[in-house]
Amino acid sequence: MVKLLHAADLHLDSPFASLGEEKARLRRQESRELPQRLVAYANDHGAQLLLLSGDLFDGQETYSQTVEMLAHALGQFRGQVVIAPGNHDPYHSRSPYSAVLWPSNVHIFRENRLEKLELPQYGCTVWGAAFTDASCGELPMEPHFAAGDTVQILVLHGDVDAPHSPYRPIRTSVLAESGLDYAALGHIHQCSGVQYAGKTAYAYPGCPEGRGFDELDDKGFLFGEVDKGMVRLQFVPFARRRYRKISVDVTDRDPLTAAKEVLQGCEQDICRIYLTGTGTADEAAIERQLVPLAWQLEVYSRLREAEDLWLHCGEDSLRGLFLADLRAKYEQADEQERVTIEQAVRFGLAAMDNRDM
Repeated sequence: MVKLLHAADLHLDSPFASLGEEKARLRRQESRELPQRLVAYANDHGAQLLLLSGDLFDGQETYSQTVEMLAHALGQFRGQVVIAPGNHDPYHSRSPYSAVLWPSNVHIFRENRLEKLELPQYGCTVWGAAFTDASCGELPMEPHFAAGDTVQILVLHGDVDAPHSPYRPIRTSVLAESGLDYAALGHIHQCSGVQYAGKTAYAYPGCPEGRGFDELDDKGFLFGEVDKGMVRLQFVPFARRRYRKISVDVTDRDPLTAAKEVLQGCEQDICRIYLTGTGTADEAAIERQLVPLAWQLEVYSRLREAEDLWLHCGEDSLRGLFLADLRAKYEQADEQERVTIEQAVRFGLAAMDNRDM
């Protein structure tokens, strides 16, 4: 059995262009510190392998300080580091991987073909390959290539069950026949959890830090144990700052108060608040007052003007019949029941208009 940390898609030196200059600079520095944080966690929790499945760098134009900080951090890991470069950071003579002398405990797959790394001290064999260009075809894998008595692990950047992908398509049917115990994959930025192709477990850990509003909420890595026929890995949230989109219905409420409530616990996060429902609000003024509650904040209004709920009641239409039925119940209801009926009317009208509440 081997204990491992599996991470991917760090995208170091991402520009964070959607942030202002100062906050973008801070985010880039925080991302450079991410490998040191990962190594500290791995050491503190007794990991033997640190598997990094590609796109450690965002591109070829990488600061030398970033590469040096990564190499220094990985050199402090007490076990073996294995890297499989991806489509954003392919291995070649001018890539960031060629810019420094890597510590002796770091193994980087350098070729676009399957290679084997024997690690008898951990009772495992690690297979892998590198992107050597920005796109890459399917990697040939013979059936049962990883059959053996040791724990068999694959570290690879690629696209599962996407046969036309330019980013190394990986067929689950091939994984199922491989003899692997675990395939540690990279490329997809959302954690997949542990999946199975036959007896082969595989997973994407997602990215450890979101970089925009297309990478929302908790981000992190997978940590745990792999043995012959057994994979026990858990997702560990690890992002220093989360990107969050939050919708809040401010119908019959003070928009500022409602927004404050949903921002509790978001002091370190990058948030977009969407005001929904009916009413009016000065989103710019609300944003100014909410700024201290998040690291970065944007407020948008999706409010509609208040409408007469019963305007079409009694009309000879589906809408009119729907309203007439609920209006009859409304007239007989107490105050608490009337609130529920009004909400039902709003939902019903929104559904008829094919719109959100």
